[in-house]
Amino acid sequence: MYGKTKTSSKNLPEHFLWSLDHGVATLTLNRPERKNPLTFESYTEMRDLFRDLVYSEDVKAVVITGAGGNFCSGGDVHEIIGPLTKMSMKELLSFTRMTGDLVKAIKNCPQPVISAVDGICVGAGAILAMASDIRLGTASAKISFIFSKVGFAGCDMGACAILPRILGQGRAAELLFSGRNMSGEEAERWGFFNQLYESENLLKAAQEMAKSMVEGPNFAHGITKTMLNQEWSMSIEQAIESEAQAQAICMQTQDFTRAYEAFVKKEKPVFEGN
Repeated sequence: MYGKTKTSSKNLPEHFLWSLDHGVATLTLNRPERKNPLTFESYTEMRDLFRDLVYSEDVKAVVITGAGGNFCSGGDVHEIIGPLTKMSMKELLSFTRMTGDLVKAIKNCPQPVISAVDGICVGAGAILAMASDIRLGTASAKISFIFSKVGFAGCDMGACAILPRILGQGRAAELLFSGRNMSGEEAERWGFFNQLYESENLLKAAQEMAKSMVEGPNFAHGITKTMLNQEWSMSIEQAIESEAQAQAICMQTQDFTRAYEAFVKKEKPVFEGN
């Protein structure tokens, strides 16, 4: 039911919008009449797309946004929540593993992922933002890890592992227990949002940030993302050794040589990702 959709960066998806401009891909959740809820198909298609990005040479950074002034209202009540109440335990576990695989795919792709969050951002939508590397928002955004209000635990799609690392244990616990809305200003103050913008400037700001990353050393950016994720479970000693190995690899790239030669010439380096 929710494991057959297949897409890639070169094949346009069916359940959301996807565009590519000079290495910056923009993924737009596009059901504005319902505040952009997710379905079994869009979950699966996004999971497969982010998995495929590991092999992509044309996509260097990704921006996730929503159409119509909202980010994402979570799982569609009629197309997901209703059917879930009639599934067996085996089917339910298959579903929850699939949704978790989407977070894994976002975390494991080498490209920086930026979420541009306006309006409603709840449930699985809040998880999509949480899983991104950087989050930009608006003062009018409303973020809610709403799971406790619909009879779920707060530990959905990695929330109990990832959210405390963004906000701190106490703040994450309060949001996951209560399911309350976190305002955009509160989200910035607590570190969920990196920066706030006016709604009309939000997507452009996210795309410009992504463009600046694309113009940088893309191979090295992929290493940075990998290490940010892997070092969660390392000791300080292991992390320092892993970073030593990672930097030695980056020192073998042509981008490293280009940066040095540009510095000597007092020029801006032009990185090519190799």
